[in-house]
Amino acid sequence: MKIYVVGGAIRDEMLGLPVRDRDYVVVGATPAQMVAQGYRPVGKDFPVFLHPDTHEEYALARTERKTAAGYHGFQFYYSPDVTLEEDLARRDLTINAMAREVQPGGVLTGEVVDPFGGARDLRARVFRHVSEAFLEDPVRILRIARFAARFADFAVAPETLDLMREMVASGEVDALVPERVWQELSRGLMESKPSRMFEVLRDCGALARVLPEVDALWGVPQRADYHPEVDTGVHVMMVIDHAAAQGYTLPVRFAALTHDLGKGTTPEDVLPRHLGHEGRSVDLLKPLCDRLRVPNDCRELAVLVAREHGNVHRVTDMGAAALVRLLERCDALRKPARFAEALQACESDLRGRLNWENAPYPQAERLRVALVAARGVDAGAIAQAIAQAGEKKGDAGKIKEAVHQARIAAVEAALASS
Repeated sequence: MKIYVVGGAIRDEMLGLPVRDRDYVVVGATPAQMVAQGYRPVGKDFPVFLHPDTHEEYALARTERKTAAGYHGFQFYYSPDVTLEEDLARRDLTINAMAREVQPGGVLTGEVVDPFGGARDLRARVFRHVSEAFLEDPVRILRIARFAARFADFAVAPETLDLMREMVASGEVDALVPERVWQELSRGLMESKPSRMFEVLRDCGALARVLPEVDALWGVPQRADYHPEVDTGVHVMMVIDHAAAQGYTLPVRFAALTHDLGKGTTPEDVLPRHLGHEGRSVDLLKPLCDRLRVPNDCRELAVLVAREHGNVHRVTDMGAAALVRLLERCDALRKPARFAEALQACESDLRGRLNWENAPYPQAERLRVALVAARGVDAGAIAQAIAQAGEKKGDAGKIKEAVHQARIAAVEAALASS
């Protein structure tokens, strides 16, 4: 029985990066032997065990065979005679198919086991598939795209890109389940260069299958005076990269990705103008979120930003009354933290343009001042005053209007003194 650390831990160690997690493979053992040594079985499809002390996962070496479409359609084989090289051969990329033996106490010993040239491809900065079995799992397309967002200077090997295109053409990518698409998409958005993920998905044709609403944005022109980069797809990539560079949260990055979906449906005869694209963006965004089962925090912020980003950009021309209406429409008084994230997405929208990377964004500060002032209004005191006046009929409407007017007065005063 031998234990090896495999995959990403070896890759990241060789790249000089922090090792976040270790994946362990056990060669030459049976499930009964693992249990006898105190490991607790947790695997469903194949034997995986939790270490009795560290609770890390240890998987028995295995091979797999494709039996049906999609990434669930595999039959696994495991036994003590499955070798390390056979286990590594089923992995996606050569840079993830390396291993080092582990001695008791967790000490790594010996040379890196590298039967498929992973170290060579690390040096060359190349994503290369291990074998033709790559074709059998459509999730591997998403994983390569996500890795491209993390390792932005790596390129996909031409022969691997050919396999990815073949998987798209054969319909294999259509078998991806929504949860797995969202899992990989969300992880890629949180990497340092998320635009690379979409570049890879576009190169192989997969983006049009998993996110057709986003794929439709390339080639759609915008007014050059507002968008020197002109192409809407290019703009959206610049927006998500700006959000990533600022370290913004996943909801902000998803909102940055989807804020301009409506531009992909602008009639050609009105281009490069996009009047009303905000509403069309919301109309496209809602079914997209339903399809991918996007979490509520990402969904709600994305809808808010898609609907209101144009108005937020125009707040320097708004008076107190319009500002209060915007704040109330955004539910900013009850959810100021979410509104702060909406401003981050809007700021990314402005700065995600060619040569606008450092453009000032006074709109955010104007809205912060307005929000603080509006939230300072004591709605309870206003309601109590109306009640003490003895008014009954229509009290709720009168209270709402009185609070609204008080907020306008407070915002007006705050802006005058700022």
